Amino acid sequence: MRAVTATDRDAGAGGLTLTDLPYPHAAENDVVVRVHAAGFTRGELTWAGTWTDRAGRDRTPSVPGHEVSGVVAELGYGTTGLTVGQRVFGLTDWARDGSLAEYVAVEARNLAPLPADVDHTVAAVLPISGLTAWQGLFGHARIVTGQTVLIHGAAGGVGSLAVQLAQEAGARVIGTGRSADRDTVLALGAHAFLDLDAVGLADAGEVDVVFDVIGGDVLERSAALVRAGGTLVSIAEPPRVRPESGRAVFFVVEPDRSRLADLAQRLRDGRLRVRVGAVRPLTEAVAAFAPGRRVPGRTVIRVAED
Repeated sequence: MRAVTATDRDAGAGGLTLTDLPYPHAAENDVVVRVHAAGFTRGELTWAGTWTDRAGRDRTPSVPGHEVSGVVAELGYGTTGLTVGQRVFGLTDWARDGSLAEYVAVEARNLAPLPADVDHTVAAVLPISGLTAWQGLFGHARIVTGQTVLIHGAAGGVGSLAVQLAQEAGARVIGTGRSADRDTVLALGAHAFLDLDAVGLADAGEVDVVFDVIGGDVLERSAALVRAGGTLVSIAEPPRVRPESGRAVFFVVEPDRSRLADLAQRLRDGRLRVRVGAVRPLTEAVAAFAPGRRVPGRTVIRVAED
């Protein structure tokens, strides 16, 4: 099968190649998915799991990409809950080969059924962003109706979904970003927008929750905005500065089959929109990984057609 592989940890995107790999083995409780569309995160080339297994052993050449949408091609021993030929989507394991390939082996529990009326290219950008937004807002920050939530990077993959979920939950949402993001963020349902290049964070006033995807100085300065009893949540890095009378949380997204199914239903109902940018074939996946001009929406790799 064809797959994008990474072999040189120091080379970044320049060390990626499109090559041939053996068809994956379906271990116990695995399924092999014929990949129709794959999502990826450029930063994953810096993750330890891209290069080593859970025991710390080198596992190159490794296949990046941890979001998948496709069709079940094979069931491993003991696998239940899914069937061959079923449409599915979800997360691949951080320390195993990923989705930028024609086939990928995935733990069955990391996948959810994909309704027939949800396109694979849409489903492929939902798992990481959707689960991260949900777990950050409701699992860690525990937002409730009437609270004020400040969401950094509100036009991005995670931020745009967090805006919609928080607004639907009855929170007052303030989104941040660049000036070009204003209309997008407000159209997603944010009640206010802060241009981080033009105004100070203090203009947001006190908030109950800060959801950070940026890190660095923005994360540190955000701690002062959290009112007593509030929460600062970051997926960028562990907060070095904590709110004076609140909580600070750093987390990594976890698979959740039932929540994936809920997110897919929200897509079908029109209650949730994902921002798909460029859709490129597997032959252009290496080029898609390279740093370049900022393009609105997530880039999706289309591997196979329905």
